[in-house]
Amino acid sequence: MRTLDEAGLLDLWERGQDRHPIDRALLLCAWARPDVAPERFAQLPLGVVNTGLLRMRAALFGARVEVQLDCEHCGEHLELALDIAPLLADATAQDERADVELQGFRFRAPHSRDLAALAHETDAQAAALRLLERCCVARPDGPAALADVLSEAEEQLEAADPLADLQLSVACEACAQTTQASLDAGSLLWDDVHHHARGLLGQVHSLAQAYGWSEGEVLALSPTRRAAYLDLLRA
Repeated sequence: MRTLDEAGLLDLWERGQDRHPIDRALLLCAWARPDVAPERFAQLPLGVVNTGLLRMRAALFGARVEVQLDCEHCGEHLELALDIAPLLADATAQDERADVELQGFRFRAPHSRDLAALAHETDAQAAALRLLERCCVARPDGPAALADVLSEAEEQLEAADPLADLQLSVACEACAQTTQASLDAGSLLWDDVHHHARGLLGQVHSLAQAYGWSEGEVLALSPTRRAAYLDLLRA
């Protein structure tokens, strides 16, 4: 994993600020994977992209993630401490995923362009069928319908690329029911990048206002020395 200094983090934040979440996730993954040509990322399997994002998150901000959600049964606000290290331990190092063959059909692993094409689809069943249609690279002769293999195809595609769709099962202490939630690796990492970038900009603003230093001069200070100056200003 490349080292991301504070100036680099601000640059990454600025470049991703106005992008669609899918494009933003690809931007972050491209930074995490300099070994891959930028134009390839949109066609990498989703599990490969998520693996890169999770590894970057663990390297920059740690493997412990605080997840917050509401119980879908009783509305109780739930907080979960999640360790993403076990997810990464199971991740394959290969950038390709084997195709899934089923009843004469053959499907490739979904990628980010597929998600972008379905971004405005509000019906879950219709979205699932459209995704399967996009991923279908061969089909049998005759009248076989994709809808007939939808459920089994989803299961096999998930098994072939388990990090493509990160799902959590969270037990609610209030009602003892289980809530299913998705973990969006791109949004998770971006939230941390955004939070840290805004914190850095706040420090630059305070020290520039007080001492007339430029952004570069402020960021050139070590975090310890910068914190000491900020403490003097508060005093």
